[in-house]
Amino acid sequence: MPIAKKPVVPGLHPDPSVCRAGSEFYLVNSSFEYAPGVPIFRSGDLRHWSPIGHVLDRPDQLELAGCRHSGGVYAPTLRYHRERFWMITTNVHDQPGQVLVTATDPAGAWSRPIRVPDADGIDPDLAWDDAGTCWLTWSGELPKGRQGIIQAVLDTETGALLTEPAVIWRGTGGQFPEGPHLIRRGSTWYLFIAEGGTERGHAVTVARGPRPDGPFEPCPDNPLLTARGSAWSTQSTGHADVVQRPDGSWAMVFLGVRLRGSALCWHVLGRETFAAELDWEDGWPRLGEPIEGDAAGPVVEELTGPGLPHAWVAPARFPADLLRYTPEGHWHLTSPSHEEVFVGRRQQHFFISAQARVDPGAGRAGVELRIDPFHRVTLSVEGDQVRVTASIGGVQAVLGETTVTAPPVLELRTRPSEGAEGTPCQGPDLIVAGVREATGFRELGRLDGRYLSTEVAGGFTGRMIGLVGADAAVRSFVYRGSDDLTDLDD
Repeated sequence: MPIAKKPVVPGLHPDPSVCRAGSEFYLVNSSFEYAPGVPIFRSGDLRHWSPIGHVLDRPDQLELAGCRHSGGVYAPTLRYHRERFWMITTNVHDQPGQVLVTATDPAGAWSRPIRVPDADGIDPDLAWDDAGTCWLTWSGELPKGRQGIIQAVLDTETGALLTEPAVIWRGTGGQFPEGPHLIRRGSTWYLFIAEGGTERGHAVTVARGPRPDGPFEPCPDNPLLTARGSAWSTQSTGHADVVQRPDGSWAMVFLGVRLRGSALCWHVLGRETFAAELDWEDGWPRLGEPIEGDAAGPVVEELTGPGLPHAWVAPARFPADLLRYTPEGHWHLTSPSHEEVFVGRRQQHFFISAQARVDPGAGRAGVELRIDPFHRVTLSVEGDQVRVTASIGGVQAVLGETTVTAPPVLELRTRPSEGAEGTPCQGPDLIVAGVREATGFRELGRLDGRYLSTEVAGGFTGRMIGLVGADAAVRSFVYRGSDDLTDLDD
């Protein structure tokens, strides 16, 4: 069965978890070091998803101060039970254990966290049986080297474990058994997990049992889903969650990456959310037809006051503390500690243009495309100088510069790779930086997009595009994106 080529939620939206309330579906994703945390979406058809906010949108819910890249919030689970939404996740930067919040409205406000300190590990899941018992399942390791998928009964009021944690399944032999989701169909309980690591060996396997705690019998046709060893353009597929529609049919959401370039291939947008039908045969789930999102783009997003768009986030800080709308009708980027800060949104399209006009005063500010602080391209203005710099690991380079007489419109864009004499480049794209003038775009520098790929940078995230600086008036910022370059032609 082919795997979807188009995600339903593009860009950095991995580890999807889905639930249904009435006729509406809701989905959450990992957010790592970015605040606010755990983006949440609504859909009526599992194909078109609209952002409605973030679950962890306040400092009393989300502690990220000093969080390292790819730390923070891992693999949430979203469930609807007894007319209430429940979200549980791991903040690996914060206290040990898990974090549980609830809400009657998925758009918020969500409750203060209930801590589950004795469930040490990642990727927690919640499931309730007919008696109202809540079963907490996660990935971790118990004393004496017992590791795999762990489970205990949870008191959802206090966060206490009511039974001794026990390993219920170790998977089929792939590395890193994780991402468990426990669901019931009829009288049978199914345990979906991820194996093989979240890179090219990623897979979904499944087992079933008569009770939430098993014993579990693995599906004879595992893995249920994997792209390893295939020529599909969507790779690293895994970490799935499933949901039943009102008509009784089932669907599955999962993460994957879209590769670009040649040879090793590269991905730059992060792990994205894909979907597929889920069929059943002889009591086992089977991968069905792809559920694909619409063609991505064109999308235009402008910073207009006074509220920030849902998509805007910042690493280890809340963006509202760094980027504020002023009575004068523009945004002001500020850093309480006077060091440069970044505020932005996910790159969700293969081809983008991000234009910004900033007035940095005595410092420097501009627009930046990054995966992390060590892998980024910055186009900034300082005084009458515009400069393009690249940071790749510990190496920094100036790619180009010019002198201006007035605050310029800065532009970062991504374009198709170009090789020698018209041959395709091995990289995923080109990152091009320049200024927008009356006569059009003037390029100042460019960088092979491989240097801002996950394969080079490592970690679990993808590219972000936004504003950087310590103290600057932001007169305008416009993001344009599409997977079809003709949508962005000048």
